[in-house]
Amino acid sequence: MSTNTPTGRQSPQVYRRRRLVVLIGLIAVIIAIVLIIVRPGASSGEEAGPAAAPSGEPTAAPETTSIPTEPTAADGDPCAPERITVEAITDQSSYEPGEQPELSVTITNIGKNVCVLNAGTNAQVFTITSGNETYWTSTDCQVDAIDAEVSLTPGTPVSSTVPIIWDRTRSTPETCQGARESVPAEGASYHLAVTVDGFESTDKKQFLLY
Repeated sequence: MSTNTPTGRQSPQVYRRRRLVVLIGLIAVIIAIVLIIVRPGASSGEEAGPAAAPSGEPTAAPETTSIPTEPTAADGDPCAPERITVEAITDQSSYEPGEQPELSVTITNIGKNVCVLNAGTNAQVFTITSGNETYWTSTDCQVDAIDAEVSLTPGTPVSSTVPIIWDRTRSTPETCQGARESVPAEGASYHLAVTVDGFESTDKKQFLLY
């Protein structure tokens, strides 16, 4: 009996080799498809960005704009309300009969720059009240008022050089001639407020009249 392989039929080894070649080709196709979908080098969930500049070439920094947080000030500018404190001053906290209160003012620059304001008597207003009633105002019968521009150095208080004397009487623009009515005393409480160049005192100064 002949042991030769019949004509037209290959040996089993040939079929195995063919199947291996087909399998390798299929794996190569699958790998190519995966690489196209995944795109190596891109972050997960993000598309690849434009190509980076070649190594050694400088990258232009983004332009930024600084936004100031508060208005800028320079030495010699007019004083701003938020940079000035005004304090009403009396020489005593209580006055016996016949004693007349001496009124003055202290101005302080709490800013960072020297500023300028009008601290003359023409720009000062002293007002004395009790309860809701105004008893006396320095401008009612003021004479020889002057303007005086003052430069305020930060942290250096400036005070009146000559106090205003209150004679314990009521005032109105119509009472500048002749005698005026005395205000109530016997322990009555009064409050002094001061305005300088439009800047009001932070608090009113309380005092008593006996």
